[in-house]
Amino acid sequence: MAAYARHPNGGGLVEVTARVHVGATVHESAYVEAGAVVGDGTHIGASSWIDSDVMIGARVHIGRNVHLGAGSRVADGAQINAGARIGEAAVVATRARVSTDTVVPHGAVVLGPARRSPRSDFGTAA
Repeated sequence: MAAYARHPNGGGLVEVTARVHVGATVHESAYVEAGAVVGDGTHIGASSWIDSDVMIGARVHIGRNVHLGAGSRVADGAQINAGARIGEAAVVATRARVSTDTVVPHGAVVLGPARRSPRSDFGTAA
């Protein structure tokens, strides 16, 4: 049987083998399961469930009623909006956004925003 403790910032239930940074916020109705790691400045919203062995970077926003599947990865600065479901072993890249109620399949990769380099040669005549 798993043992849980209340996180000091938000009061969410954190399984005792999970590592949640003291600077993270875990809503009182959210759960973080065994082996999960949550970075500084991350917010986990109401009724969200962070499954086992999930790794979440710093400054990530996780909305309400989100499920992160076992072994998934969420990089720094990502945003996962309300009701989203992230499949097992899926990856959400740095600064990527997952829309409300989106389902990300098992093992999928969600990329961050594209950026154009100031000195890009793309589209120029040769």
